[in-house]
Amino acid sequence: MTTLNWLEKLVAIDTTSRNSNLGLIETVRDALAAQGLKPWLAGNAEGTKANLFCTLPAEDGQTQGGIVLSGHTDVVPVDGQPWSSDPFKLTDKGDGRLYARGSCDMKGFIASSLALVPNAIHMPRKKPLHLAFSYDEEVGCVGAPVMLAELKARGIRADGCIVGEPTSMQPVVAHKGGYFFHCRVHGRAAHSSLTPQGCNAIEYAARLICHIRDLADAWRTQGPYDEAFDVPHSTITTNLISGGIAINTVPDFCTFNYDFRHLPGHSADGIQAEIQRYIDEELLPRMKREYDGARVELECGAAVAALNASEQAAITALVRALTQDQGVRKVAYGTEAGQFAQAGIPAVLCGPGSIERAHKVDEYVEVEQLAQCDRFLHRVAESLCR
Repeated sequence: MTTLNWLEKLVAIDTTSRNSNLGLIETVRDALAAQGLKPWLAGNAEGTKANLFCTLPAEDGQTQGGIVLSGHTDVVPVDGQPWSSDPFKLTDKGDGRLYARGSCDMKGFIASSLALVPNAIHMPRKKPLHLAFSYDEEVGCVGAPVMLAELKARGIRADGCIVGEPTSMQPVVAHKGGYFFHCRVHGRAAHSSLTPQGCNAIEYAARLICHIRDLADAWRTQGPYDEAFDVPHSTITTNLISGGIAINTVPDFCTFNYDFRHLPGHSADGIQAEIQRYIDEELLPRMKREYDGARVELECGAAVAALNASEQAAITALVRALTQDQGVRKVAYGTEAGQFAQAGIPAVLCGPGSIERAHKVDEYVEVEQLAQCDRFLHRVAESLCR
């Protein structure tokens, strides 16, 4: 099938992150198996979602080394978005764009990768080509670590990875890391007329939130900075909060979520250690003077490793050579590329479509971008023949 055929098939399967992705994964698995390949799956604990990994061996049967083409299969919801066409049907309006949820983020790259396979199978490759398709990237890059752990268990190594996020087919060499925390503040309830008998969880949560904002303000004014990023400093923000049961009751419970996006080199452990220090040394002692049973719980919901690709890495040099692009691009959003790099597989981003169209109403990918991706991936496969 062509890239457009594959894209039409892939976007028709609703893989919104809250749903299973098995319909898509099994479709791809069966298509690859029908071509004589041996894809394998690595799923979540519930058995409702899976990653797919498939190796096109080298001419001599070698399966070690080579290049990974990586993409995530899940998409964000369309709820409340006034689409002008069916978001799960590839729509060509005659303007050079193909509209559908996931068309650019990032089923376009997956479609191009799959369309490459029939030709790549017969190439006289000296090294293998691998396909890696993951689940639950959009909710914190949850699926890729499961696949990477399985790669390690199977002893599979690769020389480099191209993650096909929508970069307008331009190399991106770095992105921020992202950590998402859930905080639970436990105080003691009391009638609001007897306030001294209680310990107000909302008010103490507010103190912690203000401390978090102080950290954000300090990074914005004092750095560290990297001007190559669109947002050149680390950020941290509180995005959800809930607490209290009645207007006349001192609340004994408050929860909130915060996330920070840190520059490569700005220690995530150090950031979280400062928040924990404030809790242990300043917040909790004040709370316990009011109620000895007070406590604060922190839980990491997701962790996305930062990416800072080496310009000396072979995969970086290859992608730059094939795109003839030496621009230094760094982005604030997180991807699975940082997780591949953390696992010892150097990675860069390069894929069709624009991130500015991702997640939005009437998401689209340009036909020319897909054609450009097809040519690029063919040259990637050819590079393994040398």
